[in-house]
Amino acid sequence: MSDTAATPPVLAGAEPQSWSGGPLGALVIHGFTGTPQSMRSLAQAFADAGFSTELPRLPGHGTSLEDMLGTSWADWSAAAESAYEELAARCERVVVAGLSMGGTLAVWLTARHPEIAGCIAINAATMPQPEIAEVLLPLLEAGETSFDAVGNDIAKEGVVELAYDRTPLAPLASLGTAIDELQPHLADIRCPVLILSSPNDHVVPPASSDHLAAAVSGPVERVSLERSFHVATLDFDAELIEAESVAFARRVTA
Repeated sequence: MSDTAATPPVLAGAEPQSWSGGPLGALVIHGFTGTPQSMRSLAQAFADAGFSTELPRLPGHGTSLEDMLGTSWADWSAAAESAYEELAARCERVVVAGLSMGGTLAVWLTARHPEIAGCIAINAATMPQPEIAEVLLPLLEAGETSFDAVGNDIAKEGVVELAYDRTPLAPLASLGTAIDELQPHLADIRCPVLILSSPNDHVVPPASSDHLAAAVSGPVERVSLERSFHVATLDFDAELIEAESVAFARRVTA
C-alpha cells in the first residue's frame, strides 16, 4: 500500500500552522476529535502579538474517524512534546495553551517542563470521570468502535467546529487513562496558570477547571466564559479568550 493510500488527506481548514516571530513562543493545541480550526484565531492572536507560534494537528485528527481509531494518548502527547521541543529550541520562553484535551496536553507538558513560563487551560479535561469508563467498557466489549459526537458544543448560531461526527471509543478510553495518570503530577505545576472555563459546558464538566485550580502549586488566574459553551474559542467569548491569553502570556514571559 502506498503512503498516499495509507494516509487520508487533511480536511480543508484542519491544516497545522506555524508563525515565525520574536524570542517568545506560544504553543496552541486543539481538542479531542477537533482540529487546528478551533484554535486558529487564538494562535493568530499570539502571532499578531509577536510570539513565535505553533498550531500542530494531532495524529488521527482532521482526516477521518478511521484514521483516529488507530491513535491514542501516546501519539497525541508525543506530537505535543515534539512541537514544544521544536518551539522551545528557538525561543527564550514559551507558554502553552489548549482547549479541552488540548488543555489536558498543555497541563501535561507544563507538569513535565518546569521551564514553561505559563499554562493556559480552556475548558480543559483534568478531572477523572470514572463514569465514562463505566459507559465505555460495555460498548467496547460489545464490539462498538464509536458513538455520537462530542464536537460542536457552541452557543453562537451559524458557527461550526470542524470535528468528527462520531467519537472513537478506544482513543477516548486512552484519554481517560491519561487523565487518571496525570493526577499526582498536577502539583508539580508551579508556573502561573490561566484557567478559562464555561459554566455552560456540555462536554467537560466545569468542575474540571475547579479541580485544576485547586491541584496546581503555582498562581492561578481565572476567567469565566459566561456566554460560551465548550468550544469557547469559536463562540461568543473568543475575543475575550484571545485578549486574556495574550495579556497573560506577555506578563509571564516579561
